[in-house]
Amino acid sequence: MTIDELVLLLKASQATGLTTLQELILRSSWQGKTYTNIASEAHYGEERVKKVAAHLWQVLSNFCKEPIHKSNFRQTLENHPFSEAHQQLIKEFNRAATAISLEFPTGPVSLNSRFYIPRPPIEELAYAEMAEPGSVICIKSPKKMGKSSLILRLLAHANKQGFRTVTLDFQQADKAVFASLDKFLRWFCANVSRELQLETKLNDYWDEDMGSKVSCSIYFQKYLLSALSSPLILVLNEVDWVFEYQEITGELLPLVRSWHEQAKRVEIWQKLRLVLVYSTEILVPIKLTQSPFNIGLTINLPPFTKEQVQDLAQRHGLDWTDGKDADSLMAMVGGNPYLVRLALYQLVGKGGLKGDLGQLLQQAPTEAGIYNQSLRQYLLALRDEPELGDAFYEVINTTYVKLEPRLAYKLQSIGLINLEGDRSTPACELYRLYFQQYLKKSEHFNNTHVERLRQENQQFLFLSSLDELTQLVNRHYFESYLQIEWQNFASQNTPISLILCDIDYFKIYNKTYGRSAGDECLRQIANTICNCVRHSLSNSSLSSSENMNHSTGSAFVSSQIRDESSKMLVARYGGEEFAILAQIDVTAAMDIAEHIREQVKALGIKCEYPNIGGLPAAVLTVSVGVASVIPLIGIEPNTLVNAAEEALYQAKRKGRDRVVV
Repeated sequence: MTIDELVLLLKASQATGLTTLQELILRSSWQGKTYTNIASEAHYGEERVKKVAAHLWQVLSNFCKEPIHKSNFRQTLENHPFSEAHQQLIKEFNRAATAISLEFPTGPVSLNSRFYIPRPPIEELAYAEMAEPGSVICIKSPKKMGKSSLILRLLAHANKQGFRTVTLDFQQADKAVFASLDKFLRWFCANVSRELQLETKLNDYWDEDMGSKVSCSIYFQKYLLSALSSPLILVLNEVDWVFEYQEITGELLPLVRSWHEQAKRVEIWQKLRLVLVYSTEILVPIKLTQSPFNIGLTINLPPFTKEQVQDLAQRHGLDWTDGKDADSLMAMVGGNPYLVRLALYQLVGKGGLKGDLGQLLQQAPTEAGIYNQSLRQYLLALRDEPELGDAFYEVINTTYVKLEPRLAYKLQSIGLINLEGDRSTPACELYRLYFQQYLKKSEHFNNTHVERLRQENQQFLFLSSLDELTQLVNRHYFESYLQIEWQNFASQNTPISLILCDIDYFKIYNKTYGRSAGDECLRQIANTICNCVRHSLSNSSLSSSENMNHSTGSAFVSSQIRDESSKMLVARYGGEEFAILAQIDVTAAMDIAEHIREQVKALGIKCEYPNIGGLPAAVLTVSVGVASVIPLIGIEPNTLVNAAEEALYQAKRKGRDRVVV
């Protein structure tokens, strides 16, 4: 019996399951660690650990019908048979647990999810590399292959080690940011500063005579890294988003490489550990000696193996041990993690434990199938880029295809093809079957059908932009909405306001009370903010035609005022930050902000931190920054965002639990 089998068996057989401490004691004792080491790692008293362990040995003695203690624990259990009855018990436990914890496969797999499938030795190699001074990790794979889930675990591991962490997603940068290298590097440094909660001091370190790259390096070395007492894990996500801008790519990548090389000579650069995440090959000409992609640890996330698909099926409460069902599913979708998870979710969540895999696979490459939303997105993307659509049509209808590298890499990055040397093949049978039907017919699609597809895709994109925890739209949707609507705001010549709310000391709250309490806190505060927005609208001069736009839930409030449209968008802006974008003036925005601050405090969410002195509040509070502007042609949306972020920073700096405009 292995330790994983033992832990599962105890979880399944004990009425109260296993606590986190009990599981830690079992796994640590299996590794031969002492009670002193276990107590130190778990932050418990040694006597407490010994008491819990003594109870565990008694439970195991009853289970094995022979005396079990710490010294003979592993030897005895390793030799204990894992019977069919034990396997059946775990299967029943998995079925019951799945019914409670089933997750729709969207976004990264959460840290506490039972559905995350490790890919050894990838995680262990990445953890070890992050511990190395000045290290670089390059993670490459097509979309929806698990990069975000892996990054989530790398960041959690880094935080556990006491490292500082910052994630920059280049996909979220406005196009204006890429106008020049200087503008891009200033945006880069400003965002790292903000994520580290340090004051932005670009003007103190930027020197036009030295150039942007040198200024950026000095800013990191003399300011950012010098301000940190522990290493910094800097994750650069969607790096290939920068590849479209040759001038910036040709300068940024050598700069990143130089930081890694400086770590060999300059001690302070050893604090910086870089993680580069991308989906496609770089096509901008760059010398091998200047590329950061050929140093450090390179990770290519592979598809799931058959064994991993079977493991995931078991976690969904399905018995696929004979391998036949796993073979059938993989013949259609390969080992694509997202496609596999969606099939298992549908079999269990929609079709019950006896879901019809045969019917699911038969319908899969059709519009009646479970993948229709994802496939439609691809179809629209290929129709928007006819050159790309023609290339993929050639792949699915020809035995051997050698595509132009630019097109091949783009199709590979979105996950539609595999590249075997210079040969392009469909990523899975699902794509070949579906697109053979619909790409062939694409020339005959009428405008009505295309428009219907676009509308349905737009709705799907909104739903996929919802934050699962709070049911508010996420930051990416917020930024896209602001960018798209900015011109409309400018043409109306009316003020627009942005309110940013940050929960005070939330990281300490999360650490003290646990993730579950933190999640519940975020839900309560999100609901409170939405209620405050509705309340302020109902008490304003808005007409009785106020209504909630049901297609977007609580995130979007639309009302009529003197025949003019007044909108409010509520979004989860960050981990513990919320944003409210409204077509209102600064006075109305201040009223809403103050109402939110008061109502959050009135929730009375206790936050007692007995081991931390100097924190003022006995209940959770929020700090709020407000900015307002009348949009004009030539003014960028970032002007409003930067002003609101600065106001929020001042609110926190002045003592928190306040509103600053």
